[in-house]
Amino acid sequence: MVQAYILVQTEVGMADRVSADVSAIEGVVRVDIVTGPYDVVALTEAASADHLRTLVVSRVQRVAGITRTLTCSILTA
Repeated sequence: MVQAYILVQTEVGMADRVSADVSAIEGVVRVDIVTGPYDVVALTEAASADHLRTLVVSRVQRVAGITRTLTCSILTA
């Protein structure tokens, strides 16, 4: 199992909608609206790195209102 945080920047005033839309995507475990340079942080989970890439590129980045994402893979010891 591969996990990653996706840091999301949204258009002004779109954090609530983006948060709701992203949370409905299969593989998204948790979504929080945050302050700072990013507006939304999503914790994701996938079977492999390839599945994670597909989740991010094919599903999350296509949500209306998202302007930029940064994916941070979780490394476990």
